Amino acid sequence: MRQAADIEIALRPRPEGVTLQRWLYDEIRTAILSGRLMPGSRLPATRDLALRLKISRGTVLAVYEQLGAEGYIRGATGKGSFVAPELPDLPPRSLVPGNAIAGPKSRDATDTPFESAAVNLSARGRKLSMTPFGVAGRSFPAQAFRTNQPDVTTFPIELWSRIAANRSRRLQPELFMDVDARGYEPLREAIAGHLRSSRGITCSAEQVMLVSSVQQIFDVSARLLLDPGEEVWVEDPGYPGAHQVFTAAGAKVVDIPVDSNGMDVAFARDRAPNARLAYVTAGRQAPMGSVLALDRRLALLNWAHRHDAIVIEDDYDSEYRYEGAPLSAMKSLDETGRVIYCGTFSKLLFPSLRISYAVLPDQLIAPFTSAISLTSRYAALMPQVTLHEFIAEGHFGRHVRRMRLLYAERAQAMRQAADIYMGGLLEIPEITMGLDTPAFLSGDRDDKNVARLAAQAGIESLPLSLYARTHPARPGLLLGFAAVGPAEIASGMRALARVLDA
Repeated sequence: MRQAADIEIALRPRPEGVTLQRWLYDEIRTAILSGRLMPGSRLPATRDLALRLKISRGTVLAVYEQLGAEGYIRGATGKGSFVAPELPDLPPRSLVPGNAIAGPKSRDATDTPFESAAVNLSARGRKLSMTPFGVAGRSFPAQAFRTNQPDVTTFPIELWSRIAANRSRRLQPELFMDVDARGYEPLREAIAGHLRSSRGITCSAEQVMLVSSVQQIFDVSARLLLDPGEEVWVEDPGYPGAHQVFTAAGAKVVDIPVDSNGMDVAFARDRAPNARLAYVTAGRQAPMGSVLALDRRLALLNWAHRHDAIVIEDDYDSEYRYEGAPLSAMKSLDETGRVIYCGTFSKLLFPSLRISYAVLPDQLIAPFTSAISLTSRYAALMPQVTLHEFIAEGHFGRHVRRMRLLYAERAQAMRQAADIYMGGLLEIPEITMGLDTPAFLSGDRDDKNVARLAAQAGIESLPLSLYARTHPARPGLLLGFAAVGPAEIASGMRALARVLDA
């Protein structure tokens, strides 16, 4: 073995909050991995190293023992401790952070800064890495005109906290066990009851599956129902989150135009009659806001029945309807089990709740349950328990009714502010439901550029062209009105008008 008992020691300063033992372990381990300490090199005696560093010998002994247990060093009775002589080929120097323990340098050792090696993603991985969602979360408080978000400041936080605390004090041992992959049964029963009364959907708790997001339903649906190259209908302009999940699954996405009556089902049947799946926002088309007409709903269901296809109905925010009761879901017309109906509490209550659900046709219950169990096991239980109590005590119904009135006032405030400040620069159609609205730009403006300039002025918006792929969208912005009050709406409209004037 190489005799190197007098290795020069020059350690980097210990970071704040890191223990002596962890610091010394990291320094020596990194020196070995970087090649600064060669295989077979003898380490300083524990007593000598402790004296040099002015630390406890017990700390050094603990570090050497840990490194020995992990195979980095070996001890020989009466001879000392040595870097393991049979270490496999070490990673390239550029992949290991630098270390200041000076020792015999390997021929490849350099002072190159730490760099990450390139990782080759699969074709699906490259598509999955292009998410349309912000991965860093959203700032608080919300700014005008944040889209796809309810007003979290009006949520009854104290009431929710009290329910959660009371329920936690009454936990039973069975709630600490694994649960049904479909989710907490009392909550599934409550959801089934709500859908029967508010959306016209006749279903049982057996058909309801709880997940963390509707995106998860898209992903599992694609894996269960689509082989690579098979066709799926997707609205265009339409929701990018669905389009990208289906594309990543290897499906051939067929862009279907939308108009004032929703998805053009006749176009879809002519273009891709043998598609296996159709995705539709029937209650309120995303982002244009139209409702899928009855004749098109029936035509879509008839096509699905005749071609053994499945329709995913994403009912993301049409629960908030401001003129009369919410419209019946397309699922309420489904007599042959061709529709997967999806809804979410993240838009009805608050985003971080992360509880969504799907109503499955009977023939898909078993495969979906198995797939969810395999890929994610089941959604976190305690938020489901709290939500069930919130619904069972009547708070959910009262909150939704109160928010309908509040959001209706804000929708009206947005239209009034546009009339006052825009002077024909922006056209906002009548708002009858949802949390946001399309706003159409006058002239031939570049909506992406307008959205960029608006962001520089502190205004949140999304260009409608972001939602279009094959069929161009009319230039405009998607503007949210639910997350902020009338004063913020008015000031935001004034600022947006200055951007458009400029």
